[in-house]
Amino acid sequence: MFTGIVTDLGTVRTVEPAGQGRDLRIVIATAWDTGGIALGASVACNGCCLTVVEKDEGTLAFNASAETLSKTTIGRWRPGTAVNLERSLRLGDELGGHLVQGHIDGVGTVAEAIPEGGSTRVRIRPPPHLMPFIAPKGSVAVDGVSLTVNDVDADAFGVNIIPHTASVTTFGRMKPGDPVNIEVDLVARYLARLLDARS
Repeated sequence: MFTGIVTDLGTVRTVEPAGQGRDLRIVIATAWDTGGIALGASVACNGCCLTVVEKDEGTLAFNASAETLSKTTIGRWRPGTAVNLERSLRLGDELGGHLVQGHIDGVGTVAEAIPEGGSTRVRIRPPPHLMPFIAPKGSVAVDGVSLTVNDVDADAFGVNIIPHTASVTTFGRMKPGDPVNIEVDLVARYLARLLDARS
C-alpha cells in the first residue's frame, strides 16, 4: 500500500530480458540509502508496485512480468527514463496523499499541458472504461502521483500541477502524447463493483 507521495525521482539504468518469456529485469538508480531496503520490499515505480529482487549501492533491481508489461508503461522504459519512486506505507506513517495500491488500472495519454498562473493544468485521457471512476474533487494516481481531479468531461480529466510537484516528479518532463499509468481511487473501484453486483 502507498500514498501517492513520491520521495525520489529515479533513473532507469538498464532494461534486459529476464528468463525465457517476455519478462524484463529493470535496474533503477535512486538517491535512497538502499542499505535500508530489504530484498522482497515493495516499491511503487511510476505507480506500479514492483518487488526488489536485487540491490546495490544506489540501485534497485526489479522484474516485470509479461502481464505487468501489458497493463502499464513499463515496456516503454529505456535507460535514462525518469521514474517516480515511493516506498510502501508503514503503520504510523503520515497519509499525505490517498490510499494507493500500486495496481495500475490502465494506461492513459497526456492530452495537453498548459501553464496556468504559476502552475500547469494537465489534461489526461484515460481508457474509456475508467471514466466512470473519476470524479471532480476525487483522487487519482497518475504515474504514482496522488492528485486531486479538478474537472471531468466526456473523455478526459484535468489536474493542476504545482511547481513543487513538477520539480520532484516526472510531471516536470511530461508533454502531450506521453503515456501515463492510471490507478483510480480504491473506494470508487469497490463501490462500482458492489453496485454492479446488486444490479
